[in-house]
Amino acid sequence: MSRPEILFPLFADLETLDGVGPKTARAMEALGVTRPKDLLFLLPHSGVDRARRESVRDVVPPTILTVEVEVGAHFPPRTKGKPYRVMVRDPQLEWALVFFHARGEYLQKLLPTGQRRIVSGRIELFDGIAQMVHPDHVLRVEEAGELPAYEPVYPLTAGVTQRVVAKAAEGAVARAPDLPEWIDPGLKAREGWPDWLAAVTAVHRPGGAAALAPTDPARARLAYDELFAHQMTLSLARASLRKSKGVMTLGTGMLQAQVLAGLPYAPTGAQSRAVAEIAADMAAPLRMNRLLQGDVGSGKTLVAFLALLIAAEAGGQGVMMAPTEILARQHYEGLAPLAAAAGVRLELLTGRDKGADRAAKLRDLAEGRIAMLVGTHAVFQKDVAFHDLRLAVVDEQHRFGVAQRMELGAKGRAVDVLVMTATPIPRSLALASYGDMDVSVLDEKPAGRKPIKTAMIAAARMDEVVAHLARAVNEGRQCYWVCPLVEDSEVLDYASAEARFAHLRAALGDVVGLVHGQLPPAEKDAAMARFQRGETRVLVATTVIEVGVNVPNASIMVIERAEIFGLAQLHQLRGRVGRGAAESTCLLLYQAPLSEAGERRLTTIRDTEDGFRIAEEDLAMRGAGDLIGTAQSGLPRFRVADLERQAALMAVAQSDARALLTMDPALTSPRGQAARVLLWLLDQDRAIRLISVG
Repeated sequence: MSRPEILFPLFADLETLDGVGPKTARAMEALGVTRPKDLLFLLPHSGVDRARRESVRDVVPPTILTVEVEVGAHFPPRTKGKPYRVMVRDPQLEWALVFFHARGEYLQKLLPTGQRRIVSGRIELFDGIAQMVHPDHVLRVEEAGELPAYEPVYPLTAGVTQRVVAKAAEGAVARAPDLPEWIDPGLKAREGWPDWLAAVTAVHRPGGAAALAPTDPARARLAYDELFAHQMTLSLARASLRKSKGVMTLGTGMLQAQVLAGLPYAPTGAQSRAVAEIAADMAAPLRMNRLLQGDVGSGKTLVAFLALLIAAEAGGQGVMMAPTEILARQHYEGLAPLAAAAGVRLELLTGRDKGADRAAKLRDLAEGRIAMLVGTHAVFQKDVAFHDLRLAVVDEQHRFGVAQRMELGAKGRAVDVLVMTATPIPRSLALASYGDMDVSVLDEKPAGRKPIKTAMIAAARMDEVVAHLARAVNEGRQCYWVCPLVEDSEVLDYASAEARFAHLRAALGDVVGLVHGQLPPAEKDAAMARFQRGETRVLVATTVIEVGVNVPNASIMVIERAEIFGLAQLHQLRGRVGRGAAESTCLLLYQAPLSEAGERRLTTIRDTEDGFRIAEEDLAMRGAGDLIGTAQSGLPRFRVADLERQAALMAVAQSDARALLTMDPALTSPRGQAARVLLWLLDQDRAIRLISVG
């Protein structure tokens, strides 16, 4: 499927635009602009009022002024380094234009004495005299029409000026074709959105400040186009995953019943609902692609294990993948008693398995003697073959993007995929990252989970905290002490953790351990293992412990400099305690005085344990990119859409994309054809490949 001809002019070289040479074209790459079409989506972030005035007397300096003047005498500088002045006169007043380092002959040409010119720039008072230093625009009267009354201001990068970008954007807009409509007509009418070409033209010629807001109809429409194209891509990915015929995996319920009978309490309603949704997906002939989203301690592991049992009941195999070896081992240890209760064989496979041991495991796996495998991405290596793999459970989603999900499918067998994440994500972001998945949410705490008491304490009271800790350790309790990340420097980090470790060791004796990012993995694991076994009572750590480590006896969490952590991080860290029978506490140590944002974050954490509420607050405070840590999130980068302010549009885009593909899966109807043009326009190559394959 090749690019539609109507878009050719927008995909030409940048240098085909007026005023763009090779050097400018290279510089523009830093703005994400490599083709004329990219300029269409490089939107002005502000504007300058260039409306014509009668005289300097009509404005209060310092401000931007646009006025017609008669050019008077030139006064070149008498000594080097002094400015060149040109006197000008408007209908009411005489004043000066000022230039530094300017060539006299150039200024004579630009401003010939006795002629009329339109000048626009910043006017200031200097010793009581009005002057304009380096006007932004000097135009002949007949060229006045070239200056918009409201001039858009574009993002810049080294090597390009406002004028160059504005001219290039204007050139790109002039080239934009009138494209067929891909938005649902009812939606477009309801929202009052303009046609695509009208919208593109309007955003580059804003009439005033209101036209720069995300709520402006032209901007909202272009934002929607972007979200819609993104959701089309995810929906196509979902459709292609589903098209690949899945295996119908029907459980008998026998093994599940055995395990549930042995549990100390019944699963929550949310857990039972999630298991039923997963079972229905596995039984269907389509591939499952489901996200299991649950807050810290909502019992995701049990749900995942019951799903793995469905595969075993049907005579197949299941695999659970964790991002790190320590987590894989922990899942393995957590699932072992459950597997024993069900009488199924569970094994662990990591990069550490070598030689005969590994070979024996692989043989048993290929011959179907192992029903469940837990491992790191080592389970993906070429030599790992399953006898009949039905289900893959992937832990901690955002380290595992859409591309890897598709690769998992490429392992040949159409395995059902269940992804678990402990990061509660507000709905708008969940749709951006996981729009191709169906979602099950665990929103109840299992019985027996006690609330965690959370308190804010100023760092000045450190001695009281240490004394409190000494008592707790004597009672046999365990504690995490999390040190702050210092200035992004691992070395300083390490120093601050070392210093705290020495301080606590002096106060509490040799029951204190240390884990930080600089330790080799084997030492990290060993330190964690000593803490898990209870040999160390206090574990001083940088944030390496945030993901998943389970020490049920640990009931105190101290977070030092809590005010510099993000909300989601604080919530994840606190979730490391409250897993056992003891009452748990979390102490947020902060450096006074707190900033307003810092205070808002800490009080939010203190007042609620609901991860979804915390995530919504986090989104409101920090913005989408930071929330999932954009670098590793695979969260799409949008140029126009603003996920915080336009979250509601994302849900509309998803249902609209799914509806269009249901009615027209091959995108052959007029609206489907128009949507293909949009996908090309917004570089959704993956989607285009999926359509052409389909």
